[in-house]
Amino acid sequence: MGKYLYDDFDIERLVPGFRPPPQAVSRADRAALDAADAGMRRWVSPAAGPLVPGTDLHRTETCRMFRDTFNPYRPAVLDWPALEPAALARIVALPIWDIAVQTEGKARLRMAAYAGTVSNPDIRCALALNAWEENRHKEVLSRMVEAYGIRLAPEAPYAWPGDTEWAYLVTGYSECVDSFFAFGLFEVARRSGLFPCELVETFEPVMQEECRHILLFANWLAWHRAQLGFWRRLRFEARVARVWAFLAWERIGLARSIDGDGAAAAPDNNFTLNGAQSVAAEAPTLRELLALCLQENERRFAGYDQRLQRPLTVPRMARLALRLLPRGNSHASALRAERPN
Repeated sequence: MGKYLYDDFDIERLVPGFRPPPQAVSRADRAALDAADAGMRRWVSPAAGPLVPGTDLHRTETCRMFRDTFNPYRPAVLDWPALEPAALARIVALPIWDIAVQTEGKARLRMAAYAGTVSNPDIRCALALNAWEENRHKEVLSRMVEAYGIRLAPEAPYAWPGDTEWAYLVTGYSECVDSFFAFGLFEVARRSGLFPCELVETFEPVMQEECRHILLFANWLAWHRAQLGFWRRLRFEARVARVWAFLAWERIGLARSIDGDGAAAAPDNNFTLNGAQSVAAEAPTLRELLALCLQENERRFAGYDQRLQRPLTVPRMARLALRLLPRGNSHASALRAERPN
């Protein structure tokens, strides 16, 4: 389907039959916005019994979760607080804005492309909504960089993926990895006090929305696997192994010139691993950061039905690393402040 520029993402054309849900339209309707924000964080299925991956019940309740927890905020409703010169300088200096905008630009198209190939209407609409929300994230970032005068490199057109399943798997697993570390880094930023609390709170709905996205991906993955016969399952697992190898290769910097679609990659794919130095005056140790990432990951998923699948690979790797890392003396004051109840 060729290339798509920054402003011509049309989900209703890309996934026929999908209609985006209505959004909040008024800054003054704080009660409705607060209720939606609370509703996106907690959800329990009314269905009785286990949600066995591959069953119709598991599929329908996964999609129900994604619909019911939709947050109708509009990027235009978000308030971008005025920043003191020092805080503004720290925001502008963060080396993430180009890659963040471009990542959302690719993610929305890859998810829409795969959604268009799915025959089941529940799954197709859930994935299309996921793509639509990724586009909203891109709009949030675009409004933020405009509000704070952050200069971005010109965006190249985004390529329609030739292999839609591969593109979706790369995007889904990438979000599982990046969100795990982003949850911890976001909390480091909150506790450090280097960024105004108003700015942290403005981004909070976007962070929780990423949690919903990877919850949907984990449950789609479990459902999809259960639908496959033996030989197709073997081929699929081989493809998943290739995705993990690609992501590891990309993140250790051995393939920075190639991305999932064969295009030039952004210059810093490792920000989630070293960004603590940019969001805290005194960076946490690796052990402290991993522990905080695990804590925040568990907190963000805690409100959703425990019968739903969770992404497990990155948390398991983090727990293994914590067992292997030496225990040193804590020096990270940014982590000493506890999250209020």
